[in-house]
Formats: sequence, C-alpha cells, structure tokens
Amino acid sequence: MAYTQLTMSPATIEFARAHGATGLHIGLLGALPTGTLFMQFLAAVVVNHLRYRRRLWFWLSIAQRLVYVPVALGAVFWSGASAGVWLWGLIAVTAVNHAMLHFCSPLWLSWMGDYLPHRGLSQFWGRRHVWMQWSAAVSLFGGALLLYKSGLEFVPAFAVLTGVAAVLGVVDILFFLKIEEPPVSAVPQPKLGRVLTAPFKDPQFRSYIEYTCFWHFAAMVGAPFISLYLLEHVGMHVYNVLLLWAASWVGGALMSGRLGHWVEKFGHRPMLILCTAFKALNMLALLCTPGDPTLAFWFLMPVLMADAQLNAGIAIANNGFLLKNSPSENRSMFIAAGTAVAGTVGGITAIVAGLLLTLIGSWSLSWGSFTIVGFHVLFAASLVLRLFALVLARRVQEPASHGTRHVVMELVGATPLRILRFPLGLYRNADLLADEELPRAEVRRAS
Repeated sequence: MAYTQLTMSPATIEFARAHGATGLHIGLLGALPTGTLFMQFLAAVVVNHLRYRRRLWFWLSIAQRLVYVPVALGAVFWSGASAGVWLWGLIAVTAVNHAMLHFCSPLWLSWMGDYLPHRGLSQFWGRRHVWMQWSAAVSLFGGALLLYKSGLEFVPAFAVLTGVAAVLGVVDILFFLKIEEPPVSAVPQPKLGRVLTAPFKDPQFRSYIEYTCFWHFAAMVGAPFISLYLLEHVGMHVYNVLLLWAASWVGGALMSGRLGHWVEKFGHRPMLILCTAFKALNMLALLCTPGDPTLAFWFLMPVLMADAQLNAGIAIANNGFLLKNSPSENRSMFIAAGTAVAGTVGGITAIVAGLLLTLIGSWSLSWGSFTIVGFHVLFAASLVLRLFALVLARRVQEPASHGTRHVVMELVGATPLRILRFPLGLYRNADLLADEELPRAEVRRAS
C-alpha cells in the first residue's frame, strides 16, 4: 500500500505537470491503472497451466516494484533531456507497472482464495483494510512532510519518494516467502473458450460484472482529474493535496474493520448498494469547492474522509464477492472477469474524458460569482452517472444476503461520537467477533 500511494500520489501528477502534461496526459495516467486490467485474462489462462503460482508471481512483482526508479532518477541526473522524454517515460513505466501488477493480481488473489478460510473472510478483509488505509495515510503524510521540509526541489524530492516506494514495495513481496501455497485447482481439460466464457454464463456473477462495468464508467469520468483540479484550478500546493489524501485514508481506516464485520454479517450486495448510493457526494463537493486553497482544503477534508469510507466498503464487498462466488477451479478467470472488463471500460472512459478536458482547454462560463470550467463539466457528468449506477447495484444477485436496511440500522449505531472515541472502543474484539463463527485461532492464522 505504501508503494502504491507513493507512486500514484498527487506528486506523480505534479511530476507530469512539471514536464508539460495536459489533460490528455493526465487522462492517460488515470486510465492505465484500469485500462491494463485486460492482463488479468492472460494471467487467468496461464494459471490453469501451472501447478504453483508463487515463483512466477514473485519475480514479476519484484520487477514491477522497480520500474519507476529509472525515470525518477533519470529526470534528476539527465536534466538536459527534453521534458517530453520524462513525461512519456512516466506514462510508459506506468503502463508497464500496471500491466505487470494486473498480471500478478489473479495469481495472488486465487492463491489467497485457496489459502484463506471462507468463514469470516470479509471480516478478515476488513481488518486487513484497516491497516492498508493507515499505511496509505502514513505514507502520504511522510511524502507531504518530505516535500514541505526537506528543502529539495520537486524533481529530486520525487526521486526520493520513488526510491523509498521501491524499497518498501520489494520488502512487501519478500514477506510472502513465508506464506504457504496450496496447489492450483485447474479446470480439467482447460479449453480456452470454456475458461473465458464461464464467468459470463453464470447469471449471479454476470449481474456483478454488469454493475462493475457501469460503475467504472461512471467513476472514471471524474475521478482521475481530482488531484489535477486541486493543483491547477484551485491552486493548492502538492504537499497540501498529499495531506488531503492522507486524511482521507484515515477516514477509511476508522470504519474498515466495522465495514468488514457488516459485509460478513449481511452480505456483499447490501454494502455495494449502500456505498454506491452515496458515492456521488464527492463529485457534488468538488462542484461546490471554494476557489481559495485554504478554504478548499478544510472544506474537502471531511468529504474525502467520508468518501474513503465508502471506497473501503466497496473494496471489501468486491473482494469478498469475487473470492466467495468464484469456484476453486477457474477461480483466476472469474476474478479477471469481475475486474478486467470493468477496468477496461474505466480506462477507455478516462482517456476520452482527458481528451475532452484538453479540447475544452481554457473554456469557462461565468455564473454569478462562480466560474464553470472543464473540470466542472466532468464532475457533473460523473455525479449523474454515479446516481444511475445505484440501479445496477440493486440488480446484483446474491440470494443469501440481507436487505440494505439491516446495514443502515447497524450504521445508525455507529454515531460520530463513537467514531471520535477511536481507538477506545470502536474496534474492540468483542464487537468485531460478534456473530462470527470463525474461531479465533483461524483469525490469527489468516492474519
């Protein structure tokens, strides 16, 4: 998580801007994390011809964690090169980074799906998400502190951030040498057509794919351009934007454990519906953001903290749905179908939205004291589309799940006062393990 945040933070957007990036370049950078998800299909086919996944995953992941280093260091030590070299170099290594990451993802998730016990899985995923979000917050806070206090110019400071990210990323992979790996449960006589089409022939899983595809379309109209909007239009300094995102991750960390408990208790579908219903609020807030950087910072902080909680709920529900509703045979293809198709849709959307932002250019429209620019057009479109995504979230099929009202009733009990009392009681073991059949020993082993 630290590696991801330090290589995909607003500092990366600022690095691109420092080398002449336009809205189209930012759209490309925003598209690549999802646009390269098609690599998961290739990985899913490869997995069905492997006995064990770890060795392939290990070496590709090590290489993936090092790809940003040449560009970051090159921009420092070869300053005579044109800005376009480093801008397109950044885009190229971002593509390679995410292509390898997404190739490795089905290998890792299918490994975890075979390794982790399914009882209590969503609750375990919620606990894991707590620490992921704290790691993201600490990483971004450290990055902001480096940019603010180190006295380094931005490009050398970015190289330091990238170097730290690479070290942490490699250490992360080394931890998995200790994790045992069950052998792959491959599809008997794995014909390519059968392997590829199986997830789409399952009505329950197909309803989930439809939702994720539309959700990525709705989200990627606006999401990739938030940091650029704050840096370019609002006029925030890059370390302020890093602090803002760090604060948002704290918000997610405060609720992830409880969200995992609710997903385990009530099902994945109600959490997807509930979180999707409120995901338009961040776009609405961006449309209403004041032009003063200081006011914008304090206005957006609570909004992005709440939005991170919604993101955490969607992420926990997605991971649980993918692992629990995919068969042990062909699990990697089900995981790829649940993420790669939607990611491809999101990637194309981000590129088109970035092109539109570039074509709009300096266009603006005054409305009283408020000036509408291209960013506002994208945010407004994303807001409307996110509201429509709720319809498809309600169509996700999960017969064993409870109604959304059960989650709402539990949520009413999680008052702001209780959240502010963290950590005195919010994540007490008694609360987290209520109604949980998974023995404590299994929870510890999974952790």
